[in-house]
Amino acid sequence: MARALYIHWPFCLAKCPYCDFNSHVRNGVDVELWRNMLLADMRHEAELAGSEPLDSVFFGGGTPSLMPPVLVGALLEEAERLWSFAPGIEITLEANPSSVEAANFAALAGAGVNRVSLGVQSLDDEVLRFLGRLHNGQEALSALDTAQSAFRRVSFDLIYARPGQTLEQWEGELRRALGFGTEHLSLYQLTIEAGTRFATEVRQGAFVPLDDDPAADLFALTRELTEAAGLPAYEVSNHARPGEESRHNLTYWRYRDYVGIGPGAHGRRDGMATLRHKKPENWLDAVADTGNGLKEERSLGTAEQASEALLMGLRLAEGVDLTGLSQRFGIGREALVHPPKLAFYESIGLAWRRGDLVGITPQGMPLLDALLGELVPADLVAA
Repeated sequence: MARALYIHWPFCLAKCPYCDFNSHVRNGVDVELWRNMLLADMRHEAELAGSEPLDSVFFGGGTPSLMPPVLVGALLEEAERLWSFAPGIEITLEANPSSVEAANFAALAGAGVNRVSLGVQSLDDEVLRFLGRLHNGQEALSALDTAQSAFRRVSFDLIYARPGQTLEQWEGELRRALGFGTEHLSLYQLTIEAGTRFATEVRQGAFVPLDDDPAADLFALTRELTEAAGLPAYEVSNHARPGEESRHNLTYWRYRDYVGIGPGAHGRRDGMATLRHKKPENWLDAVADTGNGLKEERSLGTAEQASEALLMGLRLAEGVDLTGLSQRFGIGREALVHPPKLAFYESIGLAWRRGDLVGITPQGMPLLDALLGELVPADLVAA
């Protein structure tokens, strides 16, 4: 049964050059139309996704902090009516640190949001310009202060492993970030995604991405400093004080069912994979025609589900429970993770095994994609 709800707001004021998310710039948005269509999409999923109380709601984007607080409140009110909310539900909204959006923080908290994820990305004005952000460092600090006053739980993002970045530069920036007292940080290495403006600029020679070796050194430093500050890594790029992990994202990484509504939203419910139309106009047309924004809905075989569970779960510091997965999907433990390769990577310190649990060590996390390709059997992935 779905215990988490994801709501996608696809609009941004500008498209960042590194971003490959489903985000769009539009001159105007008909808020009343979007309210009605999102509610219709939500009601469709509620009819199919069971009636278990929700543990988490996540407004992602795009830039959800551009949503009028009254719209956020209406969506939450309907979600509570359809599913009910579990005690202590986590309700997260992604936000950018512009003064316009920060001015809405108190109203968003009043609408029911109790956790905000702030897209700071850097504390340096020159870096922010390179990243195509519309805010400066001072605006980021001001928005962070406002967020900490309005919401009980605050996380913010930083992007590191930027072109030419040194260990000393990143250490200074990260130590400063840790000093702000938030109990969750998302720290992402800059990756050049296909189809983005940065991909074009790299191809044209406008800048050179940081090499793998210095990026690995920055990753190790990140782990060291966050651990010392009491915010250990619980996932490849996410760090939290124990108990302050993102419950919504843990739903994904632990491979539990979740509902996704809005343009481009993915979902998993009862062995089905769901995908909404990505382009806002196409999604609106679909909801108007059929009552939902679905582009694709397909049944997942047990082998594919097991593969997804492994690929997601091995991102976590806690690892995965092979016996639990074996019982859940009816697949033998030996077929889930290649035993000789697991033994080899365990022997060189890149993987670990403790009883039924297996995982990737901190030393192995920078090589996660390659290790997943080695550890998860090809026939399981291809099934």
